Amino acid sequence: MTTTPSAAYTPPGAPTVDELEAQERRLVLPRFTHDDAWALGTLLVELARERRAPVAIDIRRGGQQLFHAALPGSTPDNDAWIDRKRRVVERYGCASLLVGSRFRAKGTTFEDSSRLDPDVYAAHGGAFPIAVEGAGVIGAVVVSGLPQVKDHELVVEALERFLATQE
Repeated sequence: MTTTPSAAYTPPGAPTVDELEAQERRLVLPRFTHDDAWALGTLLVELARERRAPVAIDIRRGGQQLFHAALPGSTPDNDAWIDRKRRVVERYGCASLLVGSRFRAKGTTFEDSSRLDPDVYAAHGGAFPIAVEGAGVIGAVVVSGLPQVKDHELVVEALERFLATQE
């Protein structure tokens, strides 16, 4: 994926900064265990298979990978995108799409203004913070393989469904 020449470019169907921030406030979990990572990961796999989505899925808590799956059609490149998007969540504490959207809202791009190596960080949709009540951001769930807004939407849908089972 290449950067677009226009700093004002917004991915088609992208939520606004306010909508993305509201998603993060809403999607805070009461806890997040190894079993929860498995449940969320398998839910993502089920959703992706229903859609025949050629994605890779990764869930981490701290420095530990708790779940990873590569569905048919995904490639090693998706794993590289996962790492780059996850690093944005780890550095900024919020969704990779939100970070990119905030830069675009300022009339620039993450690549042009963050001063971070684009080979290491990617503020493209698909990485979402795992936030736990009383603890804050403790990890990230990442999808790669679809257009960035679709990657983001898949993660949000899975988190919404998963959170509904936690209450």
